[in-house]
Amino acid sequence: MSQAEPLVEGSAVSLDLSETELEAHREQITEFITEVVDDAGADGAVIGLSGGIDSTLTAHLAVEALGADAVHGLVMPSEVNTDTNMSDAERVAELLDIEYDVLDINPIVDAFVDAYPEGADDRMALGNVRVRTRAVLNYFVANAESRVVLGTGNRSEAMTGYFTKYGDQAVDCNPIGNLYKRQVRQLAAHVGVPDDLVEKPPSAEMWEGQTDESEMGLGYDTLDAILALHVDGPFSKSATVETLGVPESVVDRVVELVERSAHKRAMPPAPAALDV
Repeated sequence: MSQAEPLVEGSAVSLDLSETELEAHREQITEFITEVVDDAGADGAVIGLSGGIDSTLTAHLAVEALGADAVHGLVMPSEVNTDTNMSDAERVAELLDIEYDVLDINPIVDAFVDAYPEGADDRMALGNVRVRTRAVLNYFVANAESRVVLGTGNRSEAMTGYFTKYGDQAVDCNPIGNLYKRQVRQLAAHVGVPDDLVEKPPSAEMWEGQTDESEMGLGYDTLDAILALHVDGPFSKSATVETLGVPESVVDRVVELVERSAHKRAMPPAPAALDV
């Protein structure tokens, strides 16, 4: 991880949450999950389990909100997923005592490649097919069981567009969507997620060997600090550079990620209505 300061002296901006704040987030999120399920008239929730911290925390909070019997986990491995991550995903389901299924997505992805072989060598396109396949399966199970689909995206990913359009953000809600990645780890530790999962390097595993931080080109601590201070917060670029001790190019990189991914956070555009 990077060395960005979690607490900025003399400002109201802090990435570290107190125990009181952590408990408040815990209560807010569990109440939110309950309201989403109740408002939908659903019988529970479906969640894709990746073995990563985001889905693990979301699953813990869903069980707190709804009870273990109302949460159905899906573990959806492909040929690029590590055995460690998939076994961690199953371990989370077993620790929480929730029903879960392991659904191999390789045959489905292969069917896409068979239908359009020209896409087989495009790593990003094929990675997005894997993510979107999981979204379809989430909704297939959710529709069949009268459940809602819980997303696992955090604020850092949403702001920078680090997700697949109509893939991992094709969900009914994002319970931890107001938390930066650093805060996700803090809340996970607070609710009792095992330490090895809390500290695990994050990876979307869209292709073999991928990690989030290597693809984005910076660590989550630095990313979160720039988002909190400069994008969400009141700091100018120069003040952010001075406070965090990072090059201007890094701040520019984060701003560019936010601006270029704006379309992912909006409804598909349409022409304005004609006044005729």
